[in-house]
Amino acid sequence: MSPSDCSAMHLSVNQLSAPLLKKLVQQADVLQIGIVKHASGCTIIDAGIQHTGSAEAGRMIAEICMGGLGEVRLETDTRFQPPFSNWPNAIAVASLQPVLACLASQYAGWALSHEKFFSLGSGPARALAQREDLFNTLKYQDVAASTCLVLETDKIPPIEVIKKIVRDTKISAENLTIILTPTTSIAGVVQIVGRVLEVALHKAHTLHFPLEYIVSGSGLAVLPPVANDFMTAMGRTNDAILFGGSVSLKVRCDDAAAAALAANLPSSASKDYGKTFAEVFKAANMDFYKIDPLLFSPAKVTITNVETGHVFEGGQLNVDLLKQSFSD
Repeated sequence: MSPSDCSAMHLSVNQLSAPLLKKLVQQADVLQIGIVKHASGCTIIDAGIQHTGSAEAGRMIAEICMGGLGEVRLETDTRFQPPFSNWPNAIAVASLQPVLACLASQYAGWALSHEKFFSLGSGPARALAQREDLFNTLKYQDVAASTCLVLETDKIPPIEVIKKIVRDTKISAENLTIILTPTTSIAGVVQIVGRVLEVALHKAHTLHFPLEYIVSGSGLAVLPPVANDFMTAMGRTNDAILFGGSVSLKVRCDDAAAAALAANLPSSASKDYGKTFAEVFKAANMDFYKIDPLLFSPAKVTITNVETGHVFEGGQLNVDLLKQSFSD
C-alpha cells in the first residue's frame, strides 16, 4: 500500500510512535539511557553520551524512527560462515507501510545547524515540519499533539536548534522529545544500521522507481563492532549496509520495471563500489556530496512482483570488505 492510497493517508507516524516513546522513557533505567528536562521545556533522551545506552534501546529507537509502522528485531546472523562468526549479530526490519515508515519518518533528511552544531534529524517530527522536498513527492502530512526527533550526535543541541524544531513542527517544547544517539554508541550503531530498508527505499526513489509500486519490505544487516571514534564508526555503520545488508521488496508493476530495480538497487551498481566507505570518503576529500549517491544502498536485493509472482535478485554480500572495515 502506498502513501498515495487514501487508506494510508490517515496513518499518523507521530501518534503511532507515541506509545513506543512512552515505553522507552518508562524503561530508561533498564535500557541505560538518561532522561532530562531541558531548560527550553523539551525532553532530552541521552542514548549514548553520558549514559551507556544499549542495543535494546537502539532497537526501540529504530521503531520510533519508523513512526510505529515498522517492526525491528535483534537477531543472530546466519548468513555468513566462519571466520565471519566474529560478528554474529544482526538487525532485522520489516514494514507493511515502508514508504511512510522509511521516507516520511525514518529518513535522516532534516538538516539542523547553528554555529558549530550540525545534525540530521530523523523520525516522526519530520512529517510535521515538512522541511524537505521529499514531502512534495510523498504528499503526506501528519497532525499530532506531541512529537519526537532523533539526532545522530554526541552533543545536546543548542537552544537555537530546539527553537527551530518547535517553530517548524508547531509543537510546544513541553510536547517535544529529542533522542540523541552518537555514532560511537551501541544504540547509535543499532538505530543507524536499522535503516537498511530505508536506504533501499530512498535509492528506489532516487532511481525514479514509482513509490506507489512498493507494497511491503523487509531487511537484514550485520551489526558492526562499536568504534571509539566518529570516522571509524561512520565507516562501519555504512559498510554494514553496503556490504552486509540484504533487502526484500514486494512490488506491484510490470516485470521489466521489477527486473530493472533489482539490477540497479544494490550498492554494487554504483561507480564508487569496491572500497570501504572510509576509503571512499577519504578519496572524496571528506565531502559527502562528491560520493556517488547511488552507493548508499544494501548489498543484496530481492524484488518480488506480486502481479506476476516472478522474483528478481541483484547484488551480493561482500565478506572481504566487511572484514576489512570491521577490523580497522
